[in-house]
Amino acid sequence: MADRIQPFPWKPILFLTAIFYLNFTSRVILAPLLPVVESDLGIGHGEAGSLFLYLACGSGVGLVGSGFVSCRITHRNTLSLSIILVGTVLSAISASRSIELMRAGLVLAGVFAGLYMPSAIATLTGVASREHWGRALAVHELGPNLGFITVPLLAEGLLKFFSWRESLALAGAACISMGLLFLLFGKGGKNRGEPPRFQSMYKIVKSPSYWVMISLFTVSIGSSVGLYTMIPLFLVSEMGMERPWANSLIGFSRVFGTGVLFLSGWITTRFGPKNSMTFFLLTTGFFTLLFGTLRGPLLTPIFMFFQAASVACLFPVGFTVLALLFPPQRRAVAVSLVMLVAFSLGGGLLPAAIGHWAEAFSFSSAFALFGILSLLLLPLFRRAGNRLEV
Repeated sequence: MADRIQPFPWKPILFLTAIFYLNFTSRVILAPLLPVVESDLGIGHGEAGSLFLYLACGSGVGLVGSGFVSCRITHRNTLSLSIILVGTVLSAISASRSIELMRAGLVLAGVFAGLYMPSAIATLTGVASREHWGRALAVHELGPNLGFITVPLLAEGLLKFFSWRESLALAGAACISMGLLFLLFGKGGKNRGEPPRFQSMYKIVKSPSYWVMISLFTVSIGSSVGLYTMIPLFLVSEMGMERPWANSLIGFSRVFGTGVLFLSGWITTRFGPKNSMTFFLLTTGFFTLLFGTLRGPLLTPIFMFFQAASVACLFPVGFTVLALLFPPQRRAVAVSLVMLVAFSLGGGLLPAAIGHWAEAFSFSSAFALFGILSLLLLPLFRRAGNRLEV
């Protein structure tokens, strides 16, 4: 009976959500700044998109290594260390004067940002009772969804008064401040993580469910972060929009997604995780395809709004399934292994590929192609999804 009436732990989850917001902001703040960065550094779309590949490669290292850190200093201290070091590196990147130093800084920023997710999921599912996991993960996902909305608007506001370098430095200072606050006042995460062991990793990797989750999160991250990082260049260079209007439109398009996010928990409870993921994948692939194929002053913003709303729902149900699939002692490792591959593909390789494809063809055709590939995964997911013991 006590478990059934256990209150929802709002304070620790909102604290984690704030850290997640800054963690996400640090990884995408370059996106709305790219038109200015391209001009300042004299680089093309392909090289600009490749910057996110360096960030993603670093994130993969951080995800794999997170267990080695959290097993020594607890999940709570890992979260604080992660965001403090991300802020420090962002400040260093702002002072770099060459593209080579910037790439090296982005790799380091990715490493430290990658430490976050496994410890965050372990902490969140520890402070919330099992019946609250769906709601807790949905609240946690407000972090990146609010980032999607505010980062373009924030970047545009900062560019009115500061250079893109100074804007990065301010973002770094915010990360450092939040890390110190969580170190002093944060709750939960007092347990230690499990370092990656070959036996544990083998048990996870050999499971068909692991590959289903990689497919899901690759599409999720690619449809959200991967496309998001390149949409500013698409709107400015291909659609002919002014940069302030393009960034404002991108930010407002994510408001709809945040509103729909709250429905994802109800849909998952009503129809089950497998059916919900199938539905969200279908709508995401469909609207991504339409966003790439149907262009115009009115059509492009409309489909950008619907695409943003559909993809927002994928993450809460995805992390709910991950939490149910793996026991607590292997949960952080499972999150690390899934996000290692999915973020490298969806958040790193995809923006680079879109940039190079756009130089040869167009951004819109790249978006349409990714939408088609997402839809082609549906039959595979439906067959493999039957093996999920959830």
